[in-house]
Amino acid sequence: MTLNKKARERKAQRLFVVEGIRAVAEVPSSLLHAIYYVEGFGSSADGASFISEITAKAPSVQIEEVAKKVFDSMSDTVTPQGVLALVKMQDFTMEDVLGKSSGKPAHIVVLESLQDPGNMGTIIRTAEGAGATGIIMNNTTVDLYSPKVVRSTMGSIFRVPHLVVSDLGATLTELKEQHGVSVYAAHLKGEKFYDEFDYSGPTAFMIGNEGNGLTDEAASLATSYLKIPMEGQLESLNASVAASILMYEASRQRRG
Repeated sequence: MTLNKKARERKAQRLFVVEGIRAVAEVPSSLLHAIYYVEGFGSSADGASFISEITAKAPSVQIEEVAKKVFDSMSDTVTPQGVLALVKMQDFTMEDVLGKSSGKPAHIVVLESLQDPGNMGTIIRTAEGAGATGIIMNNTTVDLYSPKVVRSTMGSIFRVPHLVVSDLGATLTELKEQHGVSVYAAHLKGEKFYDEFDYSGPTAFMIGNEGNGLTDEAASLATSYLKIPMEGQLESLNASVAASILMYEASRQRRG
């Protein structure tokens, strides 16, 4: 299936693939486009129950049984669970990412050219847990809708507003000048530790590429540089770990 393998095709059709019983069950009914299950799946107790629930949840959605050989060609996993869905991409706005409808101050993660699907998925999932209002990424960041990213979000991809932008610099300037967001860059030149800042107001954390960090252009647009204390001989942390630390510090301060 080209939707599993080609980002260009996903963007053209505005569809992506979600696999597995639990993962498909997480998809909002309004986003379901079609569901396919392998022959024999509907004969099992779990399969029959799942099909019944999905039919009740989304009665107008196409649900089709396919031969095992066909299903295997559609699946991206080594051991398919026997069901997958074609899902519509969501259209979020800057207002969504800023969390305007929630009444909470903005709590945003800005990603520049992140490449690892596992990192991306972990950041999205952690963003939901830490109460982040949204995620912004440039268009050279790993495809949000690749199968590996989707699986690792564990459903959070449907609940965390996100934007992909072509001009990250212009977007950062908009956040600061139009929306009053303080932008913090996780950077080796940080003069203060991350827990010495006040994140109670509108806040955005910038996380750069795993190998190269933030570009000088992006980093220059930060309101402040921060650093995470590390012992031993480490120079930096995994991108998703760094993002998680920062998001949960903002969450901690806001709870207090």
